[in-house]
Amino acid sequence: MSTAKQRTGELWVLMQARRLGIGRKNPMRRWSDHAETVLLWCAVIAALMMVPVAAAIGTNISNSLEASAARQRAVLHQVQARTLESADRTIPSTPGDALSRIHVSYADQQGAEREGTTSVVIGTTAGAQVKVWLDQSGAIAPAPRSTSDSAAFGGTAGFFIVFGSSLVLWGLFRLARIPLDRRRLQAWDAEWQAIAPRWPRGQK
Repeated sequence: MSTAKQRTGELWVLMQARRLGIGRKNPMRRWSDHAETVLLWCAVIAALMMVPVAAAIGTNISNSLEASAARQRAVLHQVQARTLESADRTIPSTPGDALSRIHVSYADQQGAEREGTTSVVIGTTAGAQVKVWLDQSGAIAPAPRSTSDSAAFGGTAGFFIVFGSSLVLWGLFRLARIPLDRRRLQAWDAEWQAIAPRWPRGQK
């Protein structure tokens, strides 16, 4: 790293530290600057506190989804089925969709041969073995959510809670700065009106 880049990085860190009120006191800082610092610290602390809150919410969502899936798995029955048609030339119904519905044959809980439709990965050939879930009547039912899917959904929910709350806090901080900036501009204008007339006469 070059000396110039290192110095630029140090200045940026120092500037952010000054903005947070860290370091020696600046006699030129007004009460509005101190108020802005307090608001910024409140926003930062609130954003940090949202991390464990979001983690708890995400965990609760994941546990709730997994409990629901476990109840579904308790009343469903998984069996092997054989595909009756090929899905290797199927065109996805929507961009990015990797599944296609085809006919399969299977034996229900009583051993009777039955047929139905289920979703398989595009490219599955006819005669392939796939797993299907059956309800109590022996009909093919939607597969219950997997444990990894429940965990992924909970993690995603937690992430968006943190991200969304951070955006809200930043927006509130920016809104709170508007009256502070207005007061600063008014104070600067008043000081300029008091100082400017002295300059042509060379007064101190």
